[in-house]
Amino acid sequence: MSIQPDAQAGIQLRQICLVAAQLEPVIEDLTAILGINVCYVDDGVAAFGLENALMPIGRNFLEVVAPIQDATAGGRYLERRGGDGGYMVITQADSRETQLAARQRALDSGVRIAHEAERGDWHLTQLHPRDLEAAFLELESDQHNDFDGYWMPVGGLGWEDKVKQDVTIDIVGVELQAANPASLADKWARIVGAECAVDAESIVVSLNNVTLRFVPLGDDRGPGLSGLHIRVADRAAILNEAKRRDCYVSDDQVLICGTRFYLQD
Repeated sequence: MSIQPDAQAGIQLRQICLVAAQLEPVIEDLTAILGINVCYVDDGVAAFGLENALMPIGRNFLEVVAPIQDATAGGRYLERRGGDGGYMVITQADSRETQLAARQRALDSGVRIAHEAERGDWHLTQLHPRDLEAAFLELESDQHNDFDGYWMPVGGLGWEDKVKQDVTIDIVGVELQAANPASLADKWARIVGAECAVDAESIVVSLNNVTLRFVPLGDDRGPGLSGLHIRVADRAAILNEAKRRDCYVSDDQVLICGTRFYLQD
């Protein structure tokens, strides 16, 4: 029997981060296949031994990071998962209070904090991927509380003219694979303050704009952020470019940066 999820108005997916051994080839594939633009490069990630680029998909963002020195967390993640793939699920809370409540639920569930930062009214809490198995979960809040606009990781504003939705419209789902998807879904649901639901293919935890889909291991890479469900406006353009770049899997799926992109019209 399905358990229907509560409405989630307080926490929204705002950004997905992928990790790659080499940045530029992955950015070229993503922009060409998905028909999206780079909107921001954050020089600050160099402090973590990384380089990056961010691309808007609708009002949310897809980031890719790549190591530029040895012994980085990103590099270790590449080694653990055997190559490029999903890295972080980054969310925005509608208030500092909502963020702190989720943070406390994580601690109460035995999930460690991997990193925290503050810059003025902006607050970031990053939860440990070993405790969450499939990916980092990041909780952010700021005074703007604007799910459609201001976003600190891309410099606030100034990215809006880079949004391009004639090929790819939005991210609508995140696939997280695990040996025990039911147990992992329960842990993530407790943190974000949601319930689990069951559909034909996965266990679902709903944020207010996407579904987190917990599925059995689909390959030999272990637990991880294994796929994204995207709503598309031009499936043919995506498939044609994916074939040209050797990223085509089927008429419903392309593989970029070790991540499955499921196409939904």
